[in-house]
Amino acid sequence: MADNHHAQKHSEIRITLSDVGRRVSVRRVLDIVGDRPVFGDTIGVLTSWDAGVLVVVGRNGESVEVREDRLVAGKPVPPAPLRRVRPPSAGPVELQRIAARGWPATETAALGEWTLRAAGGFTRRANSVQALGDPGLPLDAALDAVRDWYDARGLPAHVEVTAPGSPAGLREELARIASEETPTLFRTAPLASLARLGTADHPVRLARTASAQWMSCYRRIGGDPSLERSAHAVLHGGPSVWFGAVPSPDGSAPAAIGRCVVDGDWAGFSAVEVLPGHRRRGLATEMMAALAARAAEEGATGAYLQVEADNSGAIALYDRLGFTTSHTYHYCRLPRS
Repeated sequence: MADNHHAQKHSEIRITLSDVGRRVSVRRVLDIVGDRPVFGDTIGVLTSWDAGVLVVVGRNGESVEVREDRLVAGKPVPPAPLRRVRPPSAGPVELQRIAARGWPATETAALGEWTLRAAGGFTRRANSVQALGDPGLPLDAALDAVRDWYDARGLPAHVEVTAPGSPAGLREELARIASEETPTLFRTAPLASLARLGTADHPVRLARTASAQWMSCYRRIGGDPSLERSAHAVLHGGPSVWFGAVPSPDGSAPAAIGRCVVDGDWAGFSAVEVLPGHRRRGLATEMMAALAARAAEEGATGAYLQVEADNSGAIALYDRLGFTTSHTYHYCRLPRS
């Protein structure tokens, strides 16, 4: 830590590298006017401390760089007080579009009001056509266009069907020519209630990017380098993305991970995983509460997530956390041309 002659006149610097990922309050020298320092205060998540520069992300999601030699005070602080605000209301179509922004494909194209999405095969959500509204073509012609688009990319053609939202007759047409997959539940909850479940018994470190250790714990990649590149792009896409990790006691790979994307009134949760050997200790709840508190600080009031209807274990957890089902959707896989 660089020597700072202003430190004696102000609060002590009580943060170290071990506080990266925590919410902190820092004071720094902005300027010297008339031989007197002008100070500035910042509260937010300390996302990095490298090469003598601290980066703190405030409640508006913007990053502030603080030079170490200008730092005069710093300390960890608890989460911001939660506002008592009613969660937003939204229908299936709006929620599906919000979720698509929070899990963005690396390539998209419009087919009328439908959106064709591709991301190198990483998840059906990012590699399916979101069939909301009018495709601008008769259904059979629209599905042919969908099939051709995915065939050209060497990907299976999946159609995401939402009711209400998808065109009348689409499900019947797909039942005739395609195979239907397990439904997915779209679940929502008040964000403040979720954030209040945090106990601080297990420290959750937040970051703007997924570290190599975080990615190594994410089970959907499976060691495929090309899939990992696509996953990295999708995971880091979205309006305001946060990654959480609970450190292992021995400092090795995280004991639990999670992801949250903040989009206005809504915060979407995904990739919440607890590694074997660390389960049944409340880490998933702690992870989601910490991410929820950060999302609430940025102004979100509603939480959402998606879970397959046959995942009874996850559904039971989300029931306990206050999530209820808004609607369901499912995928249908078209046969190749």
